[in-house]
Amino acid sequence: MTDDLRAETVQVSGHDGDQIEAYLAQPLGAGPFGAVVVIHHLPGYDEASLEITRRFAAHGYLAICPNLYSRDAPGASPAEAAAIVRAAGGVPDDRLVGDVDSAAHYVRSLPSSNAKVGVIGFCSGGRHAFLAACRLPLDAAVDCYGAFIVNPPPAESPLKTRAVVGLAGDLSCPLLGLFGVEDRNPSPAETATLAGVLTEHGKSFEFHTMADAGHAFFAVDRPNYRPEAANKGWPLIWDFFGRYLA
Repeated sequence: MTDDLRAETVQVSGHDGDQIEAYLAQPLGAGPFGAVVVIHHLPGYDEASLEITRRFAAHGYLAICPNLYSRDAPGASPAEAAAIVRAAGGVPDDRLVGDVDSAAHYVRSLPSSNAKVGVIGFCSGGRHAFLAACRLPLDAAVDCYGAFIVNPPPAESPLKTRAVVGLAGDLSCPLLGLFGVEDRNPSPAETATLAGVLTEHGKSFEFHTMADAGHAFFAVDRPNYRPEAANKGWPLIWDFFGRYLA
């Protein structure tokens, strides 16, 4: 771990060539370093997401967090942008994949890159991480309590996302899943279903379900934060990316 890092806002060419903002954090030094695309949660491209991005840089990774809401609410606060995107049904899947692909290309092009890229997402970002890993050539993926992978949102939800478990056969890389036993989206039954599907397809994965934790247990700025579960989860992430992104 190092305190020597640089963090800045950059522009990347996202899906369909749209210019979107992204937060780039990188350790100082020649490297080579593996890279991580951080996919922010539904509450948006917020302070907590940028802090997580810096955390990856402090642990020796090139890290980039694309602002998935750049087009929808330029200049809005994270909360305002999230409300606009939620009301519109969420981030379209193809656009998400295109933005993650562009972010991955950006960090691969950096002189200090070792050309390996992983992806991690929290909440809606967990589903997005799984989706991206099924649609893009990646080296590792981490799904932190991603909802609506196995089951779609309820009919009354404004989100128009669909279940993506049917893409499991196309998973391009090993997958780490971190879940809470008290979570309802995804529930332990849903994560068990996903594990069964991945096993049927012969995919490399490992799932961990944390006791006394529900949804968003990593979120330090939210009531759902569970320090014990988070402190168990982070070492699993470092070990996993250390194996596949070195």
